[in-house]
Amino acid sequence: MSNLYLLPISVFLLFNFTFIGTYIAAVLQGHVVPTVPYISDAATYSPESCVFGQFINIGCVLLGITIYVRYRQIQELSFRHSDVRQALGRCSGISFWIGIGSCLGISIVGNFQETNVRIVHYVGAFLSFGLGTVYFWIQSYISYYIQPYMGTMQKANLRMALSVVCTVFFIIVAVTGVISHILFRGTDPRKWYPSDGGWEYHVASSISEWIVATAFCFYVLTFTDEFRTMQLDHPPLILLEIDSSRTYEPVISDTPVAVIS
Repeated sequence: MSNLYLLPISVFLLFNFTFIGTYIAAVLQGHVVPTVPYISDAATYSPESCVFGQFINIGCVLLGITIYVRYRQIQELSFRHSDVRQALGRCSGISFWIGIGSCLGISIVGNFQETNVRIVHYVGAFLSFGLGTVYFWIQSYISYYIQPYMGTMQKANLRMALSVVCTVFFIIVAVTGVISHILFRGTDPRKWYPSDGGWEYHVASSISEWIVATAFCFYVLTFTDEFRTMQLDHPPLILLEIDSSRTYEPVISDTPVAVIS
């Protein structure tokens, strides 16, 4: 597989298409007001919730593969360069499992709507944004150590800046989101109006969520150039002999059969 650089691009395009498409569909259906709702609010009601969940699941699979390829890439560098191996240790392996946990959280958010299973949805949001931010910090740290062999210092600085953005706005999402729901006096949080109370906090929280999601997508996109420098072969397949004493008869006999006319 030589086109590995298409993985980050596919993740970037798929998630952005899903977020924006779900928002437009929810507004056209009248399920949310067009004043920057939460991403999960736009994906609460059908049919947009069904499409959102389907595309999010596909995106999680592609993102998981991207995280695995990145892990294998760092692992190969560690095998070839002792200084990278000594500097990183088990850092790459830990970041791999944290990244997979973030993928699981994204899938939970997409499949468990806030209005149906609130607690599970919030757990998924914490896993996706929280673990995703931790994964980005670890990858930023790794980027500085592999920079002599792969990547650039500018790319490492960009990842560090995106990690800071994700951290700051993730905190804003959590704090303002809690405050806005405490002050909310309306009937439907999916249709939040200024007269419902907590409007300013709600807008700050929802805009921050969109910023974090966008930063996530752009962070994954930064792996594109580094994925161009490697190729992944198909995994080897080994057939195991289950019962060596068993005799087999060929399906088609090699012995010629006489044809009687």
